[in-house]
Amino acid sequence: MTLTPEVKPEALTQEETIASLGKYGYGWADSDVAGASAQRGLSEAVVRDISAKKSEPEWMLDIRLKALRTFGKKPMPNWGSDLDGIHFDNIKYFVRSSEKQAATWDDLPADIKNTYDKLGIPEAEKQRLVSGVAAQYESEVVYHSIREDLEALGVIFLDTDTALKEHPELFREYFGTVIPAGDNKFSALNTAVWSGGSFIYVPKGVHVDIPLQAY
Repeated sequence: MTLTPEVKPEALTQEETIASLGKYGYGWADSDVAGASAQRGLSEAVVRDISAKKSEPEWMLDIRLKALRTFGKKPMPNWGSDLDGIHFDNIKYFVRSSEKQAATWDDLPADIKNTYDKLGIPEAEKQRLVSGVAAQYESEVVYHSIREDLEALGVIFLDTDTALKEHPELFREYFGTVIPAGDNKFSALNTAVWSGGSFIYVPKGVHVDIPLQAY
């Protein structure tokens, strides 16, 4: 009886490992028309461009630029895997998939709507399984809704861009307070190029009995 020695596969290099993260063998893939035309790189010009496209107030641009400077000064974390292989200038930090937020699911572009239909989000909303729904695609929220009874009680559930415009003082009070930009290199990066996400405010004494949900 002859035993064949086990041949172990060669370990991937760090660059090969990073490249493989973008490959997904299951599910489906959407087109990348918006991503193909998006600006690549990390610089003051890129940060200013993101802020300008969102028509942000000057104080938010100042926060972004300060965070970018902090990012440049902070060292890479050394308590886990080696992250030196990340090429920050090769990343697209802002991809706009739709020019405006949709008022209803039917208003969404077909490819975006199909993605969320497959995830079952419209059905969850129809069955009132959630108090509110936020759907993000690429860098921005493309659809948002909240139950009218909760809105009447003062509950705010908006995408961050709209919240910044409609509730600037409230937004400014809480923005970046959980993990400040100065906490680490990546929190600084997030503050510099943030986009999308949800803003939730529940007044004292108000109880939300089913989830506010974001995708």
